Amino acid sequence: MSRSIARPVLAGLAAGLLTVPALPTVAATARLRAAPACATPLAPARPVTAAPWPQQRYDPARLAPLATGAGVTVAVVDSGVDRAHPQLADRVLAGTDLLDPGGDGSRDCAGHGTGVASIIAATPRAGVAFQGLAPDARILPVRVSEQQVVQGRESGRTVSAGEFAQAIRWAVDHDADVVNLSVVLYADDPEVRSAVRYAVDRDVVLVAAAGNLHDSGDPQPFPAGYDGVLGVGAIGADGGRATFSQTGAYVDLVAPGSEVLTAAPGAGHHQVEGTSYAAPFVAATAALLRQYRPELTAAQVAERIIATADPAPGAGHGGGYGAGVLNPYRAVTETSGSRAGDPRPVTALADDRPDPAVLAHRARRATARDRALLVGAVVGTTAATVVLLALVLPRGARRRWRPAGQA
Repeated sequence: MSRSIARPVLAGLAAGLLTVPALPTVAATARLRAAPACATPLAPARPVTAAPWPQQRYDPARLAPLATGAGVTVAVVDSGVDRAHPQLADRVLAGTDLLDPGGDGSRDCAGHGTGVASIIAATPRAGVAFQGLAPDARILPVRVSEQQVVQGRESGRTVSAGEFAQAIRWAVDHDADVVNLSVVLYADDPEVRSAVRYAVDRDVVLVAAAGNLHDSGDPQPFPAGYDGVLGVGAIGADGGRATFSQTGAYVDLVAPGSEVLTAAPGAGHHQVEGTSYAAPFVAATAALLRQYRPELTAAQVAERIIATADPAPGAGHGGGYGAGVLNPYRAVTETSGSRAGDPRPVTALADDRPDPAVLAHRARRATARDRALLVGAVVGTTAATVVLLALVLPRGARRRWRPAGQA
């Protein structure tokens, strides 16, 4: 069955969490004040040294020589991001707290936003295999919720849809290049729709979770359901769609979202699941592209991510996989023939730097073609001359014709 919810819900299932966003605007000149302590402190988490399966699949070390997200700002509209975690130190900017106005977004009473941010930008640490896909990206936290699900029931504060819309606008106005929205609103809200258009018009890449209510009839999720937003579903380590991951036209592609390792507030790591944690893999890939190909528009970045997805069972046929499984390496490295900035609707990936091997191949083909045309012309001229002489000379002999100047 579907349901209509007037408040956005963070689409994470781990640590008993489904979270919602909120957002009162904070003046840029306002002094930040200490946020109150969390009502229910999170249990401490231990560090995990083994490499998680998404990292084995995507191998950030292979991407590092090409791009690390340096110079790119990714806004995480979520439950806050704890900058005290050793792998997020120096990666988290001063953001805003729209649940407790005056804070800078670094307080996370749910652990959801910290986990999402770590998938994007956790830095490498000795003795720990886990790291983010874009470890040099900057995280801009926008705190909008501290909601959790305890024993199947939602509890904790969150914000209205209007405040969530305000959160998106705040992130855009504070120079976010990419906005990660691991939230789901199961109602089409005009303010949220307008905020999405505001971001799209300002060339910001928007990535949103597709929701976890597959067993409840796949109700339409927003912002994933809006034009201009990359909607992300979840897969497990076997490549199959996670049972909770929603299916529908709003799923543009899928990424790891089951048994995913993330950083926990304070220190350590924990395992989580939900489309909330699939979305930041796509947001991180967008950050890599915005660094590696800065001339691409947000729409072209999104198209490239979709066009380079790996095939998946049921991809493109309503099976909940969208175009397929995210492939960050292909997204960064593959090229196509169109140029960025063409004055037309984007229907192909832009590229003004053709592959040198392709250029060399084209040059060899052009040279061979020119030689063939030259030889053909010579042979054709010779043949025509022979035929002409065969016809003209006998006639000339009969008519006593001689070349000019001869007696």
